[in-house]
Amino acid sequence: MLKQLQEQLGYTFRDESLLRSALYHSSYANEHRAEHVLSNERLEFLGDAVLGFVTAEFLFRRFPDAPEGELTRTRAALVREESLFEVAQALGLGECLLLGRGEESGGGRSRPSILADATEAVFAAVYLDGGMEAARALIHRVLLEKGDIAVTESRRRDYKTELQELVQRKPHQVLRYALVGQSGPDHAKVFTVAVYLNDLPVGEGTGRSKKEAEQSAAAAALQALTEE
Repeated sequence: MLKQLQEQLGYTFRDESLLRSALYHSSYANEHRAEHVLSNERLEFLGDAVLGFVTAEFLFRRFPDAPEGELTRTRAALVREESLFEVAQALGLGECLLLGRGEESGGGRSRPSILADATEAVFAAVYLDGGMEAARALIHRVLLEKGDIAVTESRRRDYKTELQELVQRKPHQVLRYALVGQSGPDHAKVFTVAVYLNDLPVGEGTGRSKKEAEQSAAAAALQALTEE
């Protein structure tokens, strides 16, 4: 298991115990307290900081003319749960997690929040084992430089803010988002959100979280309103 994961990461650990620690979910640690197993939560904390720095550095260099506010929004979009969940899926991280019995039976291996947290823990494990250069290389490869520039451009946009700014050009405009549907099991729900302008529907979108669905709906509304 660890060998295959390292192949996916493109990084070989000198101390494999660090990688193993990144895979211990709190539910597993709670069931193995007698064995002094610690969860990956401390590594997740460190990995979040490493990821934030590397992403900020990447955006600072990639977009030299972007203002601070835009860089902040872009970083938030790139490191959000949905993005890290995609990384975990590509790495096959869910198959490697060590979960408690309840979390295992509840579909924890495909739960976005668990996989996103484990991804950050793995980033921290690489940082502790190989230093910042190793962590930077991994984060660039699996997240920041994956795909073409259009993917990054799409993620860096805050469609809700853009839509709000567009409608505010005219007075007395009211935007409203509403959850209109959801499907799938608890660990992998898909939400559908509609956005209304003065109580008239102008866009609809889906996502693995309500926030993602709202962004998707706002993007659809922007396209519809700018084509009028």
